[in-house]
Amino acid sequence: MILNEAIEELPRLTFEERQILIRRAVELDDPPLSSADEELVEARLAEHHADPSSSVPLDELKRRLRGAVQNRAR
Repeated sequence: MILNEAIEELPRLTFEERQILIRRAVELDDPPLSSADEELVEARLAEHHADPSSSVPLDELKRRLRGAVQNRAR
């Protein structure tokens, strides 16, 4: 299958199929996680699904990190 054909097929895929495709494409370029790291990711994801309010929005995380860096620079 050539690239253009693959791109044309994307809209026909389900959300889950596209997620699998994306994950596989990323895996081709990145080394796989160790079993321990994979377990940690799965545990943290399960914790988040159990309590979504436990997460921090990206903008808030950036604000906190900037503040921490500025405090260390003083």
